[in-house]
Amino acid sequence: MNKYWNLFKEGYTGYADYLYHEITHPAWNNYFYWLIVVSLFFFILEVVIPWRKKQPVFRKDFWLDVFYMFFNFFLFSLIIYSAASNVIVNLFNDGISWITGGFDLQANNPMNSFPMWAVLLIGFLVRDFVQWWIHRLLHRSDTLWEFHKVHHSVEEMGFAAHLRYHWMENIVYRTIEYIPLALLGIGLYDFFIIHIFTLAWGHYNHSNISVSGYVTGGILGALLGTVAANGLLDITLFGSPTLLAKFGIIIAFSLAGGLLLGKLMKYLFNSPEMHIWHHSYELPETRRFGVNFGLTLAIWDYLFKTAYIPHDGQDIRLGFPGVEKFPHGFAGQATYGFKDNQKE
Repeated sequence: MNKYWNLFKEGYTGYADYLYHEITHPAWNNYFYWLIVVSLFFFILEVVIPWRKKQPVFRKDFWLDVFYMFFNFFLFSLIIYSAASNVIVNLFNDGISWITGGFDLQANNPMNSFPMWAVLLIGFLVRDFVQWWIHRLLHRSDTLWEFHKVHHSVEEMGFAAHLRYHWMENIVYRTIEYIPLALLGIGLYDFFIIHIFTLAWGHYNHSNISVSGYVTGGILGALLGTVAANGLLDITLFGSPTLLAKFGIIIAFSLAGGLLLGKLMKYLFNSPEMHIWHHSYELPETRRFGVNFGLTLAIWDYLFKTAYIPHDGQDIRLGFPGVEKFPHGFAGQATYGFKDNQKE
């Protein structure tokens, strides 16, 4: 028991040191500055090419959502999550070892021999699929829906709305998704790459922009081209190309991505045009538990027939019946779901 108590205490000091280091030492693998850069990128796009042109740049609750981004990414972990999760992870690993007579889950994982690109692809697909089911659970469970209402209290959509959600969702998502990722042997470095990609796509899904599938396909192709040209993630297709050749590879991949994936992107990946309907105030009676549950990928919604885009949802009303009386401040939203007044 002392072991777990010490892990709990060390979780606070360890995460505090980590957060201080993140802020004071900018680096390419730094969550803190990736969040800022990705957010600024989509903020600029919302200013330059807004989908809803009458929506203010600093829309309703913009600054509340900015606070949520940093709270859910960093402050919540500092307050409790990092320390508690450190204990749970060790309990899980120790439990596996005890049940199996000393089996080391990480050391004996078959994915240890997989190339990095395969580990990332499998990890991404499994995580997104698990999160899709968790998201559906948040809508089907009356108890969890009360917490999830915080995310659906957004009445004007923008990139920062991506991370407006109740802190209990951190616990639900991370607890359920940890087991399959641990069984796959996904490490911190793998998770970092997956997380940055899904962070950017989540911002995109919630942003006030609308771009063609040919554009997003081209961007995805450019990312893959950058990886291939530089021999990243254990991909060595082109040996050691010159700088000029690298640019040529990236451009070729970008063009191929746009041409080959342009018409397919709306079926493969989530988008603002699709996700806006997930936040619709009014839904058909047959879809009363929600639609379009995908976080990054759209394929799960098409496979399980929860996709719903009846028409251009550019100016539909957002929220849910009763959102007018929903708490507007962080304190009221953070405690929502634990009290009986939500049904009033």
